[in-house]
Amino acid sequence: MNGFGNHFSSEALPDALPKGQNTPQKCPYNLYAEQLSGTAFTVPRTHNQRSWLYRIRPSVVHAPFKPCDLSNLLVSKYGGDDVLITPTQIRWSPFDLPKDDEKVNFIQGLKSLAGAGDPACRSGLAVHIYTANTDMGKTAFYNSDGDFLIVPQQGTLDIYTEFGKIKASPNEIVVIQRGVRYSVSLADGNSRGYVLEVFGAHFELPDLGPIGANGLANPRDFMTPTASFEKEDNVEWEIITKFNGKLFSAKQSHTPFDVVAWHGNYAPYKYNLANFCTINSVSFDHIDPSIFTVLTAKSDTPGVAIADFVIFPPRWAVTENTFRPPYFHRNCMSEFMGLITGDYDGKADGFLPGGGSLHSIMTPHGPDAAVFEAASSAELKPAYVGKGNQAFMFETSFMLSLTHWGLETCGKVQEDYWKAWAKLENKFNDK
Repeated sequence: MNGFGNHFSSEALPDALPKGQNTPQKCPYNLYAEQLSGTAFTVPRTHNQRSWLYRIRPSVVHAPFKPCDLSNLLVSKYGGDDVLITPTQIRWSPFDLPKDDEKVNFIQGLKSLAGAGDPACRSGLAVHIYTANTDMGKTAFYNSDGDFLIVPQQGTLDIYTEFGKIKASPNEIVVIQRGVRYSVSLADGNSRGYVLEVFGAHFELPDLGPIGANGLANPRDFMTPTASFEKEDNVEWEIITKFNGKLFSAKQSHTPFDVVAWHGNYAPYKYNLANFCTINSVSFDHIDPSIFTVLTAKSDTPGVAIADFVIFPPRWAVTENTFRPPYFHRNCMSEFMGLITGDYDGKADGFLPGGGSLHSIMTPHGPDAAVFEAASSAELKPAYVGKGNQAFMFETSFMLSLTHWGLETCGKVQEDYWKAWAKLENKFNDK
């Protein structure tokens, strides 16, 4: 795999990439040239994203699409009776893995939890959960609605994309952009994780501002696939797409993974969260969680994100005369949190790997009573926080609605979550 940068190129056979032009009259090895565009042709060059694929057959060779009868619970339109609205703080226990007597692949195991907006207008985002116990086999998927940021929590994913292969384990993330075809195999059995989908913008590195040129996620640590292709022909494949919130399926008689070479700046990538260079206070006060941003999908308003992917990695805490856990707060962002491994310093119990929580816009939240009491009297010596832990947050400026599955039928909502703060006492002393 290659490093993350402005432009990439890879070829599985020598000189498979045309020299000096994108669409020669005849491509090397009698390949077909095909462009995959992630942005409009006419956006400023600094924002333009596209890649050229040189493949054995163009992707247009397939039968017509038909509605797909997969019995999953994907939602991509967050209005009307399809969703539920509540400002109440919500926490979910770990989501169930598939039963041993049923075979569920990555796409069949996708279920929507919350979201906002509409992919038809290319505005909004969604939060999904995936659980799987079998490979996709001769099935490939691409998302017409938006980009997927995949966060494995249990089990390693072997992802075969048109651009090449990506292996992603817990504590790594993968971004697969709109339109890229891929198939997921499971390297070690039962798998579970989280997906953040953005309908309009693409993910990018946040601006560093006064931090300077270094810190947080470094570009060189993002990895794109090396070209890898199959020659398989006269074998039936199923191509599934999510299009305007619905699933459709088409058949074709050849592998979709026949790209021999490619170049461009629109390609899937992965990142190891252990490479994140954490920034924090070395004097006093708790710094805003924006310092933990790995990737952002920007809105048209400067400084306001459609979605941020934020992590809370192992780190040193050295602040003086300071309440060190997250402070009590209300803000203009919705915060969905998940836990990959370990625990989280803002909650004493109940927040578990494979589960999640949602604190909506202007709904108050913060540490539970047990954490508050312990942190208020703790000796403030340097301490290593979160060893073996990895919590993360999908943060958005949009107001999230919940799916019926997420709030009513998944069976994982902790109805007594509100009690985490019930024991916070009145300790006011004016004497």
